[in-house]
Amino acid sequence: MTNQHLWEEDMNLASAVEGQEYIIKDIVTDDEELNAFLFSLGCYSGEPITVVQKLKRSCVVSIKDGRYNIDNELAAAILI
Repeated sequence: MTNQHLWEEDMNLASAVEGQEYIIKDIVTDDEELNAFLFSLGCYSGEPITVVQKLKRSCVVSIKDGRYNIDNELAAAILI
């Protein structure tokens, strides 16, 4: 394991613990359409997010009053 994975600021949603609430720090993507979509869900910097359930290729998250299933690739782009 490298040191960069030990720092909390490098943590992303894919490595989050089920049932724990986190604050979104950043979304790392160059896709403006994806950014706009996530923003419309309430998924943006400063907002709380909770991983409700981890699945094999995705995870169920709770953002504001909604629950969404996002794939692991997108979850890795959401820094917490």
